Amino acid sequence: MKLIAYSVGEPRPPIRPAPATRPWLDKLPAAFGYRCLPLNIGSSHGWEILCPTGFVAMWNGQEGLDAITVRMDKDDGGWKPASHFGSGILTFHTRYLFRTEPHFNLWVTGPTNNRKHGIVPLTGVIETDWSPYTFTMNWAFTEPGGLRFEEGEPFCMFFPVPRGVVDAINPEIRDIAADPETKRRYDMWNTSREQFLRDLRQWKAEAVQLKWQKHYYRGIWPEGGEGIPAHQIKLRVKPFVDRTGQTVSIKRRAGPRIVVTRKGKVPAPK
Repeated sequence: MKLIAYSVGEPRPPIRPAPATRPWLDKLPAAFGYRCLPLNIGSSHGWEILCPTGFVAMWNGQEGLDAITVRMDKDDGGWKPASHFGSGILTFHTRYLFRTEPHFNLWVTGPTNNRKHGIVPLTGVIETDWSPYTFTMNWAFTEPGGLRFEEGEPFCMFFPVPRGVVDAINPEIRDIAADPETKRRYDMWNTSREQFLRDLRQWKAEAVQLKWQKHYYRGIWPEGGEGIPAHQIKLRVKPFVDRTGQTVSIKRRAGPRIVVTRKGKVPAPK
């Protein structure tokens, strides 16, 4: 599957595979947050666009376009976040036009599982398999004040998603007893989990040595046995290959044929 980022301006903000690490997770006691596999996968589930230079942004709490002030650390040739919408919205230009495979959208948000005081990323889903239009990444101040984005700090994260998959889902709520096999394994895990937590509180040696149960992390059933073949412990997201300056032939599927019927004869060219 291809994902193309067409460069539409300089300087181009760097793009990198999103790392599983986060500074605030590193500071937790024994970095225990990294024991949560869904958190790690969520943190690294795509690519990040980074600030090519650092800056300070300040919002005075008003609604006008002039309510946000941005002070860049250095002049990098024109890349500068701006107040484009007002209402405390800080707008970033990616300087890329993205192209996904047919029937795939691009989920665009801020870096996942990230903490930034005073501002939150806004999320969008874009039809990037056909659109010749760029998009902006926007953050909303949550309170008046100032904050910094450092050089190399991610301001955008993105990954492709199939179009129509949410619309096609028929969600249901059922009693777990309707699935006896799932209930059996849930009950086995739940009993084991409660006992493990009791053992931890009582400082029992085996539980303290294990630190946490690893059934989901290892992708195994509560009763043990072989792991789930398709289970992922780590994503291997490929970096973007820089092919700017090269002539690359792109073959795309033809769109639907549109036939226009007109009455009368078409005038002959003069």
